[in-house]
Amino acid sequence: MSAPIENCIPLPDLQIFRQLSRDQLVLCLESIPGRKDLVLEPGLMRLLDRIAGASLLKQHGVDKIFKFEGKPIRHGNDQRLYLVRPDIETVKQIAEHIAADKTAGKERVYRIILVPRKTFLCENLLEQEGVHGYVTLDQYCPNFLPLDSDLLSLEMPGFFRSFFLDGDQTYVHTVADALINLQSVFGTIPNVYAIGNCSKMVYDMMETLREDRGAPAALKNEIGHLVLIDRDVDYITPLCSQLTYEGLLDEIFGINSGYCDFGPEVMGKDQTIRLLLTCQDEVFDDIRNRHFSGVFNFLSTKAKELASDYEKRKNLATVGEMKDFVANKLKALKAQHKSLALHIGASEHIINVKAKTDFEEHLRTEHSLLDTSQIKENIAYIEEAINRQYPLMQSLRLLCLMSQVLNGLPKNDYEGLTTQFLQSHGFEHMLTFLNLKKLGLLTEQEPSKTVDSMIKTGKMTAAGAKVATTVASAIPRTTSNYSQVCRKLNLIPKIEEVDLKNATDMSYVFSGAFTPITCRLVEKILAKEGFDGLDDVMKLLPGPKFCNIKAKSVKDYRFIIATTAIITGTRLLEGVMES
Repeated sequence: MSAPIENCIPLPDLQIFRQLSRDQLVLCLESIPGRKDLVLEPGLMRLLDRIAGASLLKQHGVDKIFKFEGKPIRHGNDQRLYLVRPDIETVKQIAEHIAADKTAGKERVYRIILVPRKTFLCENLLEQEGVHGYVTLDQYCPNFLPLDSDLLSLEMPGFFRSFFLDGDQTYVHTVADALINLQSVFGTIPNVYAIGNCSKMVYDMMETLREDRGAPAALKNEIGHLVLIDRDVDYITPLCSQLTYEGLLDEIFGINSGYCDFGPEVMGKDQTIRLLLTCQDEVFDDIRNRHFSGVFNFLSTKAKELASDYEKRKNLATVGEMKDFVANKLKALKAQHKSLALHIGASEHIINVKAKTDFEEHLRTEHSLLDTSQIKENIAYIEEAINRQYPLMQSLRLLCLMSQVLNGLPKNDYEGLTTQFLQSHGFEHMLTFLNLKKLGLLTEQEPSKTVDSMIKTGKMTAAGAKVATTVASAIPRTTSNYSQVCRKLNLIPKIEEVDLKNATDMSYVFSGAFTPITCRLVEKILAKEGFDGLDDVMKLLPGPKFCNIKAKSVKDYRFIIATTAIITGTRLLEGVMES
């Protein structure tokens, strides 16, 4: 989404959505009056921390909080509230909890709150397990969670697998509803662009919801454009290694609902600290988007500035000056000092991890894949990474990236590399490869149509065709959708054009090797105010394309990113892996 700049108007205040989500949560808590226990799915804990916090839960009757696990919880209050995702296995385990209580003669009031929607499958399962009459089933659909001043997330990590792999369209309504709620606050968005099947479905559902709910009150349109893009339009960007500070933090430590946990490797002692990463942290805000190569120099300069600020207190001449320093400056200096120490420790750990995982060679392979050069050498490196049992995700991401840039791997390479991977990491990943193939993430190149035609016309024998196909499969295609999209969108810049320290080109995120496809698409769409002149690019991208333009816009934009979940290459692949 983009919000146009008009006389430097700031971005809309997104914190209202946190309050709306909190209000909905209070209604769920009050659905069981009095004291009760809350059984919380681990994956929802940090989301709940951002929305509410322990004090609000206690204010509304929550006595104890239990982490949801498979085994029954024998003790606790006579009223119990479960807050979980609508997962069949999870609901089945809750049914077992209830059955165990009944067997033990324990009477409780049970309420299951499913996030973000209750489903017929979950309700039907409770009936099959014979506990439907003992439990009330409800739903809690949080609004967008403001992770920062320009970032919204529904925190639905299962959405990608649910829609793109399982074909489940249940949560399309959730996404559309969240966008309608956003427009009820900031005004109807006049210009909408959609690329992909899911995006078109979301738009259609938004229109249906708008008709059902009637016209909203007249509001100033604070957001001018909404650009909806499916993940399968751009698999390549998340598969590439991020080289900004925040990107590397997410890759190595993991950022969940804006929180990052730093352990002994950063703290230098046996303790863990949980840090909320937002623009409110001045040190983090200064380095989050910097290329990692420039982070240490900045932190060093910042440390000297802080030391200088501390020294200034020695020159305070009056009691009033000292009082002002303690009241207004000392607290801020201490907070910055603590933050600076954490980020220096985190940066040192990132460097150590990079050194241990052959990161530079991995990066060189990645970048040569992106410009489709040295394919044979890249295959040799991936084979070495698999056989030396480098981290599983490191090899799998390279396999998927190579498949994406070549429109599938040549037959012999696909069979050889996947076989070696299974032998090295376990044959249970056969199902993972099946899922990756279904998604189009890791596929085999289609047989040559020319060879098929020659067999049918009798110009080539079956034996000859086998030889021809084997030879052809060893030669990567020179023109794939990726290479055409690269050329038409100018995704591979000239290295001399990219300044990593004073970045002006989007490709700096990947050290100048590649420009994110999604970002370039948004840039082109806004420049042309639609798809006019982009037909040759759009036909290379999957799914339908749609735009509805109702108003002209000013040039120059501020952007708000709204997503179903924050994604990295590792999370993308973990979401479709079978254990």
